Amino acid sequence: MSEKETKQKSICVFCGSSPGNHSRYVELASQTGKAISERDYRLVYGGGGLGLMGATARAAHEAGGKVLGIIPEFLLEIEKAFNLVEHRIVPDMHERKMMMYDEADAFIVLAGGIGTLEEAVEVISWMRLDLHQKPIIFVCDDGYWDPIISLLDHIIKAQFAPEWVHDGIFEVETPEEALDIIEREWAKPFKVREPLVQIEDV
Repeated sequence: MSEKETKQKSICVFCGSSPGNHSRYVELASQTGKAISERDYRLVYGGGGLGLMGATARAAHEAGGKVLGIIPEFLLEIEKAFNLVEHRIVPDMHERKMMMYDEADAFIVLAGGIGTLEEAVEVISWMRLDLHQKPIIFVCDDGYWDPIISLLDHIIKAQFAPEWVHDGIFEVETPEEALDIIEREWAKPFKVREPLVQIEDV
């Protein structure tokens, strides 16, 4: 078998460094980290030890899974890096996001704030530009991400994005559902998509 065939797949989780206002957010993060490890995938995440980030990483680590944290140097103390797992310390947020993207084969988005939203929108934007075909799964059991999914629908209906953008973005309630979708998407052949810009006579 080639190195490519035997390489362990990685799932990047975007989520908040805060716990949110309800215990369900931390519980879902823990379930997600555990589920990723139980299916023998590596967790890639933002490196922090607090909030949902810390809960996801600890659960994955405690379940015996591999974890890679990627964190900018200036956030080491602020987000309290979870030092029981492998870490890569980078100079800035841009390199953090690029490295998380490069290391991932799929993305799970849990509840979070502006940073989480930015990370999710960036990988959606890159998918729209046909730079990748990695599945993107929003996981929430309380409708947390419903407004974002509705906004994406609105953008597509207004024809500022093509219909196929729907194909790589999903919203589910459990990490098990997310992983089922990811595995299904990985098994599909590479998609040939329409040109980025449609030029029409005016």
